[in-house]
Amino acid sequence: MRRRATLLQRLHIDGWLLLLLLVLGAGSLFILYSASGKNIDLLLKQASSFGIGMVAVVVIAQFDPRFMARWVPLAYVIGVALLTVVEVMGHTAMGATRWINIPGVIRFQPSELMKIIMPMTIAWYLSRHNLPPRFKHIVISLAMIGVPFVLIVKQPDLGTSLLILASGAFVIFMAGLQWRWIVGAAAAVVPIAVGMWYFVMHDYQKRRVLTFLNPESDPLGAGWNIIQSKAAIGSGGVLGKGWLLGTQSHLDFLPESHTDFIIAVLAEEFGLVGVCLLLLLYLLLLARGLVITVQAQTLFGKLLAGALTMTFFVYVFVNIGMVSGLLPVVGVPLPFISYGGTHLVTLLSGFGILMAIHTHRKWIAQV
Repeated sequence: MRRRATLLQRLHIDGWLLLLLLVLGAGSLFILYSASGKNIDLLLKQASSFGIGMVAVVVIAQFDPRFMARWVPLAYVIGVALLTVVEVMGHTAMGATRWINIPGVIRFQPSELMKIIMPMTIAWYLSRHNLPPRFKHIVISLAMIGVPFVLIVKQPDLGTSLLILASGAFVIFMAGLQWRWIVGAAAAVVPIAVGMWYFVMHDYQKRRVLTFLNPESDPLGAGWNIIQSKAAIGSGGVLGKGWLLGTQSHLDFLPESHTDFIIAVLAEEFGLVGVCLLLLLYLLLLARGLVITVQAQTLFGKLLAGALTMTFFVYVFVNIGMVSGLLPVVGVPLPFISYGGTHLVTLLSGFGILMAIHTHRKWIAQV
């Protein structure tokens, strides 16, 4: 006799993912309160964004992945169209044009939507053909990745553009890309990097790379962020200084302490133990995502779940790497912890898709 479905199963919610997301959401508000200098308004905005994101998780989880696949081409066209609108008449702030602003209604960043749309598009396209992908299918996939990549680089937003490039590339890799193409891509990294340095990257982005190589060369200018973040991380020791007792952030030595560099605040106040606990939560999320990838019943679901999971890993790896001085600063927020409304909702939407892939698999198996 078949067991009666639980409430979470009827709502197509994966219990393990839900628990981990709620723990990370609560921890985010806890850390953000300190990192923002006890800013209640900012905390309420983040809590509202998390609430909206959780609603998105529940709603998206209701859709069968096969239904999502039918609408992927339209979503891609809309996403590229919105990026084109940004290029033509986008809202400019802090020297970058990344937003569409409708006064009194909403201001949002279309490039964040492409973090979800891009892997869905490549997964949809490749799942319609025999695998491993043929050369022409790889070229077409790269072209679909290249259009939003170029539009986002021009905003300029190198961090987001690289994440979108990675999200699409992961799908191609998991589709069974032959090793000769992987070796060829690795060999092309150097000339592509040289070309981007001379023809694509802005002066401030070049300074970030040079600062990464030698932050002490400009300790009061471009190297300030990295030097102060490493000082905050090191001063936390094993157990940290205690909640609200961090000096680097509360005395304004650490810029962007509530966004890109928030893990430095965590390390200073909660030490190595606090950072390891956060990494454990991330590791559990990644493990659950990989389990969902392996158990997915459709090729589209398998490619998409794997790409979303690995892109999440890149988020974590790049942010921690740049804050600790192991990678150049490219403006990638720490998942669930950094302040940011559109980013948080987009990230949660990705986990809603993971839930849909997994729970609809169970539903199909039970029917």
